[in-house]
Amino acid sequence: MKQIYLDNAATTQIRDEVIDVMAKVMKNNYGNASSSHSFGRASKSLIEKSRKSIAGFLNVSAGEIYFTSGGTEADNLVLRSAVRDLKVTHIITSKIEHHAVLHTIDQLKTEHDISISFVDIENDGQINYTHLEDLLQNSNKTLVSLMHVNNEIGNILDIERVAELCKEHHALFHSDTVQSVGHYALNLKEIPIDFLAASAHKFHGPKGVGFVFIRKNSGLKPLIFGGEQERGLRAGTESVHNIVGIEEALKIAYTNLDKESAYIKDLKQYFVNRLLTEFPLVTFNGLSADLEKSTYTLVNVCLPVSAEKTAMLLFQLDLKGIACSKGSACQSGSSQVSHVLYEILSDEDLQKPSIRFSFSTYNSKEDIDYVITVLKEFI
Repeated sequence: MKQIYLDNAATTQIRDEVIDVMAKVMKNNYGNASSSHSFGRASKSLIEKSRKSIAGFLNVSAGEIYFTSGGTEADNLVLRSAVRDLKVTHIITSKIEHHAVLHTIDQLKTEHDISISFVDIENDGQINYTHLEDLLQNSNKTLVSLMHVNNEIGNILDIERVAELCKEHHALFHSDTVQSVGHYALNLKEIPIDFLAASAHKFHGPKGVGFVFIRKNSGLKPLIFGGEQERGLRAGTESVHNIVGIEEALKIAYTNLDKESAYIKDLKQYFVNRLLTEFPLVTFNGLSADLEKSTYTLVNVCLPVSAEKTAMLLFQLDLKGIACSKGSACQSGSSQVSHVLYEILSDEDLQKPSIRFSFSTYNSKEDIDYVITVLKEFI
């Protein structure tokens, strides 16, 4: 049976080159980076080399990059510390953010005397920038948290515009860029963003490692206490092989960005065209079919399927060896409607199956042809 992996927004295949580099480090560089002997110094040197390399890709200083266990920890570190240490009393976000942001903000509201404002979402999933500017007319210490690329519908935030609005109104700006780092070039010297979260497994690196960009002199303090790792901001013995892995994955991603993004963009366009040809009643959620206003890595499809077939469609695709999802992998065990689609779809469309297909350089047009053939059996 064919095995077609089209769930790259959930996680990606680790590149062979990344595995090779990590295996070499695990075998040869097992010293604790906090130790003062040569074994420890060798590990520490690898960490700082990786930090400097990653900082270079984002055009920031190495001292502004802190390694974490992934995007969720990075989001938590920024949001929780901003309220606790920077005295933020007002958070502006949207109802279609990743739950790493939304659930953290919910918890903060129970612990602290803060107000939460949700920026209006248009029917196509874009934020209402005029409403955002209205919300920023606030005398309270404000933090804006809006993701760069939505992980379910792929809409791209005008991150430069939001950053400038925040700067103009003296608000802090945090962005979950888990779906965009490694897929889009980000020059943080030009974009006045304060905090950014990233995760290696979204760009063919290992799971369990990510980083947070924290603008110099931000005043954030640690959430995890213990040793003095990560310049005292994130205690715990560093995972040297994972850190080297994320640096290698990001280096390959940005070295090959133009070539690979063009290839994947062509795959997405091919898939959209084939869907429209074979299923004239198909629709696309958010702006996911628009290659200029959504990421080239995914498309979210609302299929014209009868109610009785809806519940079994993903299961049937899995039986045919096709991996895709109905939304965020973090919610895959939930029977609830996607919180993102709930905000933008009609009650009628919410009853139809919406499936997220997400692509990588390891996919081909033959993969897409097979998916279309299988879908035709059920629709």
